[in-house]
Amino acid sequence: MLRYLLGRLLTTIPTLLLVSFGVFVLIRLVPGDPIVVMLGDAADPETVRTLREAYGLDQPLFTQYWLWLLRALGGDLGRSITNGADVLPLILSRFEVSAIIVVIAVALAAFISVPLGMVAAWRQNSAGDAAVIAAATLLLSIPSFWLGLLLLLAFGLKLGWVPVIGFVHFAEDWGLALAYIVLPVTTLVLVEIGVLTRMARASTIDVLRLEYITHARAKGVSEFSVLARHALPNAFAPTWTLIGLVLGNLLGGIAVVETVFTLPGLGRLLVDAIFARDYPLIQGCLLFTAVVYVLVNLVVDLCYPLFDPRVAAE
Repeated sequence: MLRYLLGRLLTTIPTLLLVSFGVFVLIRLVPGDPIVVMLGDAADPETVRTLREAYGLDQPLFTQYWLWLLRALGGDLGRSITNGADVLPLILSRFEVSAIIVVIAVALAAFISVPLGMVAAWRQNSAGDAAVIAAATLLLSIPSFWLGLLLLLAFGLKLGWVPVIGFVHFAEDWGLALAYIVLPVTTLVLVEIGVLTRMARASTIDVLRLEYITHARAKGVSEFSVLARHALPNAFAPTWTLIGLVLGNLLGGIAVVETVFTLPGLGRLLVDAIFARDYPLIQGCLLFTAVVYVLVNLVVDLCYPLFDPRVAAE
């Protein structure tokens, strides 16, 4: 296992280097000067030149990248141009908010989707199966921002059950924090239930057609045991892969949901940094997101032996 882990870690290094270089170059192709954005169009040219030198923006592109990469390897992602704060602590504080919402949402979606998809597969071509497919397809087709706005309108403005704007950390008040995240979590759960349910259903249908399932039924094993003990271990592997992809994507890409619910998360931080042309902050957010995505998928790969007996046997 250790050898496999080291091999996987080594293969991610070229990927992260390519991602970091691509992010660094593409950001600088975006029109606009971050110093001018920070100081305004009426800024003194001498002040602009001084700040460009202070942030290293007057150096050649490859020199800027090399210096930034060396600092990044040491945990220094630079300082934000807009507010002067250290980028890494700022990212970590915002990522904590995103991680709480995403992990809860993905866990709830998986807890609902896997049993629902397996039952639909077990009752394939029945009215219940058709209802599950229709509901999953409908949820899969609804944009997250539109669903979030509907939930805000219904439960926040009309009924007044939950707060509409703001966020409270769990360390301050558990009850109030839950009230602020219930709608964002519900939005993500409803959106992700569709794709996870369809995957769980499709993989379970494939497994239920295998000979060992027929053999278990011929021995008189109950249908619950067939699904839970025989079908689930093999059918869950593709769904587990999709859960990892969904988790990685959401951890770095829920900017729309965070904007709708005014949450101080990583996605909203990235959007604000893009509007401000804050190069260090944009680079730090994108690099951090890429690292998180790679690590999440690494954990998913390492957990395969726990869910798929064929992988454990190999």
